[in-house]
Amino acid sequence: MLKLRIALLAITVTIVGFYIFFNNKKDSGDKNLTEISRPNIILILGDDIGYSDIGPFGSEIETPNLDRLADEGIRFSNFYNMSKCEPSRSTLFTGLYEGGKNAVNFAEILKSEGYYTIHSGKEHWMKWAPEHVFAKTIFDQSLTFRAMNEFFEPPSGKFANPFILNGKQVNVPDIYHEKKPFFKTDALTDNALKWMDAPINNSQPFFLFLGYGAAHYPLQARPEDIAKYRGKYKIGWDKVRKARLEKLKEQGIISDETKLSPPSSNINKFRGHKKDNEEIRAKIPLYRPWEELSETEKDELDLEMAVYAAMVDCMDQNIGRVLNYLDEKGIADNTIVIYLSDNGSCPYDSNRDFDYAPGVAEGFRSLSAAWANAGNTPFKYFKQYGHEGGAHTHFILRWPERVEAGQITYQTGHIVDIAPTLLEASEIKYPEKLRGITPQPLQGSSLMPILKGGEREEPEFYMSGWTERFRMFRQKDWKIVKLNNEDWELYNLKNDPTEITNLSLQNPDKVKELENAYQTKQAELKAEAAN
Repeated sequence: MLKLRIALLAITVTIVGFYIFFNNKKDSGDKNLTEISRPNIILILGDDIGYSDIGPFGSEIETPNLDRLADEGIRFSNFYNMSKCEPSRSTLFTGLYEGGKNAVNFAEILKSEGYYTIHSGKEHWMKWAPEHVFAKTIFDQSLTFRAMNEFFEPPSGKFANPFILNGKQVNVPDIYHEKKPFFKTDALTDNALKWMDAPINNSQPFFLFLGYGAAHYPLQARPEDIAKYRGKYKIGWDKVRKARLEKLKEQGIISDETKLSPPSSNINKFRGHKKDNEEIRAKIPLYRPWEELSETEKDELDLEMAVYAAMVDCMDQNIGRVLNYLDEKGIADNTIVIYLSDNGSCPYDSNRDFDYAPGVAEGFRSLSAAWANAGNTPFKYFKQYGHEGGAHTHFILRWPERVEAGQITYQTGHIVDIAPTLLEASEIKYPEKLRGITPQPLQGSSLMPILKGGEREEPEFYMSGWTERFRMFRQKDWKIVKLNNEDWELYNLKNDPTEITNLSLQNPDKVKELENAYQTKQAELKAEAAN
């Protein structure tokens, strides 16, 4: 009898123990053990923001929220994109350098495994991207625009790619926004935060893509943000470049031996220099020492850069809203937050007129090449170029539960690696079938070994540059790159990270070796895309 009582008591204690355990889990909001293990994911993509245009990478622009992300996460000193808007986004979402009809959007894979998916921002695809990867076919909630449009409500329809809300074209009054007047960067965050409530209230993991469109032209910003920077850039682009170089070294992002590349002019003869404005536009893409400019020119160019800085600042303010939301909901620890840019800063003369100064809703102005060159410090050249100034930008990742805070890694990553990284982080296998499609194999590899503090096996190659005219191909420390369809240049990035010394004439055998490797890989990628 005594043994029976002891057994019953043990059973009772066990049952009570299980009851307390599971109720504690319920009280903490963790209703499903599978959901607990899967992180929320927020992927933030800046637009045309150069390597040193944010505080954690050397900038004087105030970005306290990106500073916080860097302090609480990991920074990649060496990270590549595809050097232009549409190839970077296409590669980001598909994990492919070159895709075809069987490309899939990794957001759809997440959704098929129980994630709630939100797309708030720019959408821009390569021609090879099939329609089934578009946001309207995948995301539970989406507010998109193609390529670019104005930041304030388009006043005259000069250049107004429409907004698309869940697959339907809408006008600005139909878009939820909290602050007047409408400003795109703020509105994209307003909608993202509103939509995040549903999955959080249902204890469902979510994926949010925030494609702000800042700081792509046109240069438009709220007056109070511009005022913070007005006058600060009268020191000129030469001193800004030198100051950013020194800060990058102090931060430990680049080595003390890194040399500043020579000043770059926009030498892409296919962009800018419109014939009907030749006298006005002739100076725009050409570098001139700041001290040679008149006081009037300095004041006008100070305003131009002040507006650009204000756009980056506003983006950072909105990133802060997202981070505060995660804190308020108590989900920051198991949320991956990534910030990167789609390419380097943009030098192209896309001014529509000079009737309005930079900043205002009525105007449509773009950044001067010399300021874009400062944005890409310490590298040379710009967006579209396969040189480091176009293809090499910042990358920050924060995941408090899994990634040690305050790290800087000098291992190399690429935007093609993001899809496999997030799938591994979510413990989701790349599918053999998805919506009747046999997905094209991923062409990147996961960054998780680096995020865990280890070494990643070096990929066989990296590729970037807009079309064959600006193509870049890298293997280990060696890189070949074309400048506007000229002959291949050759650089050893270990010894010369800012591409000052072209070694192609000294080492033609290496050029040929890399060219052959590139042509072989390109043929393999195209064959995969065609299957």
